[in-house]
Amino acid sequence: HQSKLDFFCKLGYGKQDICKVLENLGQEALEDDVLKELIRMGSKPQVLENKAQLSSLKLLARGSCSTTPGSKWLGENDSSNYLRPIVIDGSNVAMSHGNKEVFSCWGIQLAVDWFRERGHTYIKVFVPLWRKEPPRQESPIADQHILEELEKQSILVYTPSRKVKGKRVVCYDDRYIVKVAYEKDGVIVSNDHYRDLQNENPEWKWFIEQRLLMYSFVSNKFMPPDDPLGRHGPTLNNFLSKKPVLPEPKWQPCPYGKKCTYGNKCKFYHPERPHQAQISVADELRAKRKVPLSLEKEEKYNRSP
Repeated sequence: HQSKLDFFCKLGYGKQDICKVLENLGQEALEDDVLKELIRMGSKPQVLENKAQLSSLKLLARGSCSTTPGSKWLGENDSSNYLRPIVIDGSNVAMSHGNKEVFSCWGIQLAVDWFRERGHTYIKVFVPLWRKEPPRQESPIADQHILEELEKQSILVYTPSRKVKGKRVVCYDDRYIVKVAYEKDGVIVSNDHYRDLQNENPEWKWFIEQRLLMYSFVSNKFMPPDDPLGRHGPTLNNFLSKKPVLPEPKWQPCPYGKKCTYGNKCKFYHPERPHQAQISVADELRAKRKVPLSLEKEEKYNRSP
């Protein structure tokens, strides 16, 4: 009895179901008969039940329309996979929002919120460590509590600094910004050109030229340009995404308009003939005159000597 009990327990069946079947069939019952009786009773191995529960959970996560926290952890339909990491020059943004007079931490919060609304998940802000100190008259700080909140959210990173014999020794925070953005293949948010770092490393030079996103504050609104690399460069959406979407080709209208003599061989767009078949210029002129091709051949034959 014990050997049969251990055997079916290893298969995943419950002890209570096995004991009921053995009591009904007796100790001399064959294993096949016990298995048939377990199946007839509707008993299922626990391994199969666990697999069924996992599969049902996955189906619910994929098929649900609501964006639950669980679906985000699974990485399904997550737009962050297509968006570039964001590295913000905190000092540059804060001083720009404070009109270069006050270190405005609210400006950093506005920039972070703008990228959060777009769906960016990797956002880092670099600020020197001495900005945690109480504000002084020569370096005023506004809304300093925002720095603590962003630090708790693992968004703000302090670059190291210390005092040696009463003098503050500050590490170069721009180097942190460019290095992290370069390693993450992200975007630098700053109005600084980092010319010293461009001359230091040719790879950083290309990266800063191609991945620097400038900005403006208009009525406490963070506004990056729609064309970060100029009029002929990519759009802002393509600039911030890893897989840019190519725009549809726009046809330039023909400068001659209806007076064009190139017919359907004209490379420009003619709104008056959108669905016209490909015909030659002679056939087009012939169609305008409404002269059949056979009559024109007869005219040529009669004119020839």
